[in-house]
Amino acid sequence: MADVNGTWLGTYWQAGTPTRFEATFIQSGNSLSGRILDDNHLGEAQIDGEVVGRSIRFTKRYLTPSHHSVSYSGTLTEDANSMQGNWTIGVLYSGSWEAHRNDENLMADLRNRLEQKVPVEALVGG
Repeated sequence: MADVNGTWLGTYWQAGTPTRFEATFIQSGNSLSGRILDDNHLGEAQIDGEVVGRSIRFTKRYLTPSHHSVSYSGTLTEDANSMQGNWTIGVLYSGSWEAHRNDENLMADLRNRLEQKVPVEALVGG
């Protein structure tokens, strides 16, 4: 089962217009919860859903008085660092979306690799 815990940056498209978002996923077994902050007037939303294998499904409910919930479904890459799929609001509205692990997580990984790096002298025989 894929692990999606952490912060993700993504984009969804509605009528050809992209909207950026930041999601924080909290995964416990197959259960998924968290928050999404859209870069538009609707702002923050709660999410709940599930992760099964490399499949992800969740529902986004805005904290503003919006009357719509948005259903997301998608697939994670094998390395679980990106995901993509489709979203729907009822039967009338739909589009695609994608998300990638936040650069901060990638920077932490790079820092860990640099800390474990072999000294340059050892590599050049010095």
